Amino acid sequence: MATVSDSEVRDVYGTLTDDDGEASAREARNGLRHMISLSVQKVADGLIEPKLVLAWLMNALGAPAVLVSLLVPIREAGALLPQILLAGFVEARAIRKWVWVAGCAVQGLGAAGIALSALFFEGWVAGVAICLSLAVLALARAACSVSYKDILGKTVGKTRRGSVKGVAGSASSAAVLVFALLLISGLLQDRGPLIAAVALAAGLWIAAAAIFSTLEEQRSEPQERAALDLTPLREDAQFRRFIAARGALTATALAPPYLVLLSGGDGALQQLGALLLASAAAAFVSSYVWGRLSDRSSRKVLILSGLSGSVAMAAAVIAGALGWTEGLIVSPLILFVMQIAYQGVRVGRSTYLVDMAPKDSRSTYSAIANTSIGVLLIAAGAFGGALSVGGALWALAGFAILSAIGAVIALGLKEVERSAD
Repeated sequence: MATVSDSEVRDVYGTLTDDDGEASAREARNGLRHMISLSVQKVADGLIEPKLVLAWLMNALGAPAVLVSLLVPIREAGALLPQILLAGFVEARAIRKWVWVAGCAVQGLGAAGIALSALFFEGWVAGVAICLSLAVLALARAACSVSYKDILGKTVGKTRRGSVKGVAGSASSAAVLVFALLLISGLLQDRGPLIAAVALAAGLWIAAAAIFSTLEEQRSEPQERAALDLTPLREDAQFRRFIAARGALTATALAPPYLVLLSGGDGALQQLGALLLASAAAAFVSSYVWGRLSDRSSRKVLILSGLSGSVAMAAAVIAGALGWTEGLIVSPLILFVMQIAYQGVRVGRSTYLVDMAPKDSRSTYSAIANTSIGVLLIAAGAFGGALSVGGALWALAGFAILSAIGAVIALGLKEVERSAD
């Protein structure tokens, strides 16, 4: 079998990242492994989207609404809040890729648990079993998240990290886009194909772990830190500003469901299918672009995505007040722009954090930031929920203001891509 030469690998990597020849052959190999494993993992994420797939599946199984309502909080809070407890464990490891590999593999086991629960149980039992399996998946996701930024910083150069994540986002979104179209078409209305999709996600997570295990990671000097090391939060003013900006920009993640509520439609599945379709399409067309822009200035990406999200939400408020959101064109277009803004926030915040954090403390910075955002996400969600008592328009108006505030806070961040790694 023919082998791929280092020069060919560097050519492909250089084309995808706009590298001018600075990257070594080792970095090029690692960068492509990052792209492939992340793409596979993101496809798995899309196949078990809690807001769509798991919610519909649990409803079809007769699980009570109270358990269905726990799906998104379990997934989001479970993946964010424990990270501060995991940072010390990660930084005590000389080779840290194995934390990500193990976390990814356990996510696969969690997804397999969901599929088996849906296959053999119904009602309360199915609902509880799926929620428990999702909790396992979320905790494993926390381990992947807290370790990944450190591994990325060690194996990929500063001006190419955004492109690596952007390529993965665009590539994986193409597969999720097909899945969303099948859902909306009505071809996957039956329970069986959705269980098969969840089972496929389990296999994809295992495959992603296997690919990532081949990463060529250099040994780090193990860092012994307290389990709750909050020193960066106390001493780094820019870090606090970044957390504040990122916290306000959670509005881009929380707003889309309210637009779906305004859009009407034939039922919850069609509304959530449109959300998944808009999200996948937005990721497909924007992730790579946002990644390339982040390598130049992730600060500006946060500003632009915050402002564009605010404008889209304001447009949704105006359209909703005029009764335009129930049509087939206006609401999907606004949702598409919202999701582009959300993708910008995701890529920009990740790239900024990796580039700003000291190389020996990336896991700690990541853990503190993500745990803080977990708390702020709950607060922002409660803020939107309180406003929604007056209707979805009030929630969208509040999120539009919050997103704009995030962009203004990001104006005060320093440019980090120009500094030495």
